[in-house]
Amino acid sequence: MCWTRASRYERRIILNDSHPIHRETCQGSTDPDSAVPDSPGTGLNPAISSNEGQAVLSIADLEIAFSTPSGMATAVKSVSFDIRKGEIYALVGESGCGKSSTAHAVMRLINQINAPHHRIAGTVLYKDKNLLDLTEDQMCTIRGKEISMIFQDPLNSLNPLYRSGRQVYEAIRLDNIPKPQAWQQVLKLFEQVRLSDPDRRIGSYPQELSGGMRQRVMIGMMLSRSPNLLIADEPTTALDVTIQARILELILSIRDTLGMSVWVITHDFGIVAEIADRVGVMYAGVMVEEGGVFDIFDAPCHPYTRMLMESLPSGTKHDRRLLTIPGTLPDPFIPFPGCPFHDRCPDRTKICAEKMPGMQELTPTHKAACWHVSDRMTGE
Repeated sequence: MCWTRASRYERRIILNDSHPIHRETCQGSTDPDSAVPDSPGTGLNPAISSNEGQAVLSIADLEIAFSTPSGMATAVKSVSFDIRKGEIYALVGESGCGKSSTAHAVMRLINQINAPHHRIAGTVLYKDKNLLDLTEDQMCTIRGKEISMIFQDPLNSLNPLYRSGRQVYEAIRLDNIPKPQAWQQVLKLFEQVRLSDPDRRIGSYPQELSGGMRQRVMIGMMLSRSPNLLIADEPTTALDVTIQARILELILSIRDTLGMSVWVITHDFGIVAEIADRVGVMYAGVMVEEGGVFDIFDAPCHPYTRMLMESLPSGTKHDRRLLTIPGTLPDPFIPFPGCPFHDRCPDRTKICAEKMPGMQELTPTHKAACWHVSDRMTGE
C-alpha cells in the first residue's frame, strides 16, 4: 500500500475496501444520532505537519509498574513522546500494550486506592509543570479543566441516576457560571456535538440514549470547560461502523473549530488513517515507532508496525490469507534485556535479544527503535 500526501478524502478512497468506517464515511449514511450533516475535516494541520510545533504535553521516560500477587508487572517502559498544539496524535497498539495506562498516569487516575503499591516514574510536563509531582488539589485544577478524557464505555462513565443534561450542567457550574447561562451552554454543547433533538436529550437518562448519543454527551461534557488537550481512549469502541464514522468526523470538526490538541488511543489503523496527524506505535509497554501519519503508512520501519500494516484487509489482498503475527506477548513479570518483539520478529539477530535498541531518527519526522532499521532503509 503506497500513500501520497493526499487529502483525507483521497485517503478514504484508498482505504475504501480495507475498512468499513471509511466506506460509511465516503458513501454517507443515515445516522439517527446526528441531526446536523457532518462536514469533512480539513486534513492535516499545517502547523504540525513538519517536525515543528509547540508541545502541549511532553512525556519523557515514563515507566509504570503494578503490584500483583505474582510480583511487579511492568506495563509501560521508558515511553517518551510529545503532543503538539492543534494536532491529533494517535497512540496505537494491541490490547495490553500500555496505551490506556499511559493516559491514566497522565491524568493521575492511578492511585493507591485502585492500584496499591504501584510505581510510576518519569516526567509528564504540562505548562512547565510535572504532573506527577503535583498534589491532588493541584491536579484537580488541571484534570477536566485543561486536560479532559473520554473513556471507552460512556455508559459506565455517565451516572444512570442523573439526566444527561444535568451531568454536563454540573461540569459547567464548576467554573461558577450562573445557572441560566450554564443551561444555555448545555444546549449549545449538545448542538455542537450534533445530538438530534437537543432540547429533548437534555432530559434523557443515559440508559435511554443509544451508544452514539451517549458518546456525544461525554464529548460535550469534556468540551464544557474548554480544555487544551482532549484524550479519547478508544472513542468508537462498541459502536457500529456508521456511528464510528460520525464520531471520528466530530473529533476532526472539534479540532478544526476549537484548535485544541487531541490524543486518540486506539488499536485500529483505520481510525489512525482517518484522523491522525502523527502516530506512535507501542508494543509490550515500549514505544517502537513514531512519525507523521504518511511516514507510518508510506514506510513502516519497525517489523511490528510493518506486520500490523500487512495484516490489514484490502481490495488488493483477496488472493492470499491475511498475515498473522506468530508468537505471544512477552511476560510482563520477566524483565527482558533486549527488544520485546525479538521472539516474534522475522528479522531478529543475536543483538536483538541482548540489548534494547534506542529510537533512531530516520527522517526529521520519523523514528523507530530497531537495530536493523538502517539496513532496511538502505535496502540491505
